[in-house]
Amino acid sequence: MGKTIAEKIIAAHLVSGDMTRGSEVALRIDQTLTQDATGTMAYLEFETMGIPRVKTELSVAYVDHNTLQCGFENPDDHRYLQTVAAKHGVWFSRPGNGICHQVHLERFGKPGKTLIGSDSHTPTGGGLGMLAFGAGGMDVAVAMGGGAYYITMPKMYKVNLTGRLRPYVTAKDVSLEILRILSVKGGVGAIIEWGGEGVKTLSVPERATITNMGAELGATTSIFPSDENTKAFLRAQGREEDYIPLSSDPDAVYDKVIDIDLSALKPMIACPHSPDNVVAVDTLSAVKVDQVCIGSCTNSSLSDLRKVAAMLKGKNIAPGVSLSVSPGSRQVLTMLANSGELTDILASGARLLECACGPCIGMGFSPNSGGVSLRTFNRNFLGRSGTKDGQVYLVSPETAAASALTGFITDPTTMEPIPAYELPERFVLDDSSVLAPLPVGEAENAQVLRGPNIKEFPKSKPFADVLSAKLVLKVGDNITTDHIMPAGAKILPYRSNIPYLSKFCFEVCDLAFPERALQAGDGIIVGGSNYGQGSSREHAALVPMYLGIRCVVAKSFARIHAANLINAGILPLTFQNPDDYDVLSQDDSLMIENIKDGMAKGQLILKASGREIKLSCDLTDRQQKILLAGGLLNFTKEDGQ
Repeated sequence: MGKTIAEKIIAAHLVSGDMTRGSEVALRIDQTLTQDATGTMAYLEFETMGIPRVKTELSVAYVDHNTLQCGFENPDDHRYLQTVAAKHGVWFSRPGNGICHQVHLERFGKPGKTLIGSDSHTPTGGGLGMLAFGAGGMDVAVAMGGGAYYITMPKMYKVNLTGRLRPYVTAKDVSLEILRILSVKGGVGAIIEWGGEGVKTLSVPERATITNMGAELGATTSIFPSDENTKAFLRAQGREEDYIPLSSDPDAVYDKVIDIDLSALKPMIACPHSPDNVVAVDTLSAVKVDQVCIGSCTNSSLSDLRKVAAMLKGKNIAPGVSLSVSPGSRQVLTMLANSGELTDILASGARLLECACGPCIGMGFSPNSGGVSLRTFNRNFLGRSGTKDGQVYLVSPETAAASALTGFITDPTTMEPIPAYELPERFVLDDSSVLAPLPVGEAENAQVLRGPNIKEFPKSKPFADVLSAKLVLKVGDNITTDHIMPAGAKILPYRSNIPYLSKFCFEVCDLAFPERALQAGDGIIVGGSNYGQGSSREHAALVPMYLGIRCVVAKSFARIHAANLINAGILPLTFQNPDDYDVLSQDDSLMIENIKDGMAKGQLILKASGREIKLSCDLTDRQQKILLAGGLLNFTKEDGQ
């Protein structure tokens, strides 16, 4: 039986395990990336392990999230990241150099390699034919130390593309179409391979947009073949030697195949407040627009912004619209400036923001109260923009530019044609803002600089055989990591200070939660389906752990968050009968007994007010040991892995 692209890469990196669907596999990791919102904690965890130097082929620390320096907290974190990276063998991308996924695609990604990153949109690398996973910071720290990355062997889905995109229909529209088909839960437990003749019509930046948005499907990762288009992109980046061809075997077997005719697609839009709330753009033409944001790791490539510049050239944005543009990297910004296209963008009335995540992570440029904001981003969760009642829609750069010009949501196919875009034969290469680590001899005596906001990693505790706890919070379906641990300019600077950060935990759902959880001592959270969807931020597990949460019971979990809960020493359990969710109420006194035996058997009993509720405990032997040790760091120290 033939193999898929992902199966070939997994087989080449398999450390242990059986590649049977649903079994646990351990993978050797070639590359890691971190960003500053999650990276400070990841490197604190790495330091805790006591390993002097990273053991990967390449590790890169990026600063792209917390770039606003409104006080000492962010600059101190940046200084810590630069010094800890230099000491331990990690490359450091300075603030302003660009968004981690865009820069990694340009300068470091290699077909056939494995990559994990402490950011859920790390699968962007699949646009180059990498097997790239979003993960929690602890998993990244372990990988940097030479440890394997453990996943459940995923199912294999294939999206078969035919035809060619029509003018003004984009890769973003392909992403929104697959979200419309599958929903934000439709990719859970699967790797999505994109194939078919239509793939040949898509450039690497277009492919990267699609693999980036695969995170919104809940997919383990997404991947494209490595072909002549991949080779052309790497050649243009001066990295042709990194190219290898990769394709699936003709007799590869897939668990699901979805067919999409690119030529039949039209511009799409995701309505508030979920990426899968997708309709055609032309159905919303009466909606007035207050704000437009173009950028993010999804849509900030040179090709995206050159098309925007062509649409804006010689025109002015509508009087009632505020437009921001965030290039994805210094390379993109430099080439736009050199060509004069940056001038075309600015002359339209647009505001130029830093080469960073910016508004996508709630770091500035929030919409007005109740404002309609069109964004070329990947997420439109409630409150993520920094404005609680902001109405955020997800669109392509072309739809964004068209709407900025008219002041209403506008189908770009109604606009005048623009010149076809072709990938440049050579990109401008300047890696001066990527700093090399110190040589081994110098690194031994190098000092790591820490600011007063950087606190010690919180300590978790091993599981006893009986848990008596309060039900301190009950929430519904599709709770995101933004609900659990919000982002934004007011909170992100405290990502390295768990005690202070804990004050904001679940503030979107219940402002009293942190105090109630601390008073309870040991606590349990109950949730609905797809609990923990969204980003890979392990703070959504570390902060509840600090607040005394020992267990989360839900109808189902998002993959990365479930792994982060286990790493933090929090037991994730699912209802065997989803209707049992309805019989539990906040402040109930709960008990779980015989935890060790129940873990081994895959079933635990939750006792609540005289009722016995059966819970599934789907854990591998290794995960059981992690929980019994009190988390991954404790387990790693004890086990010597």
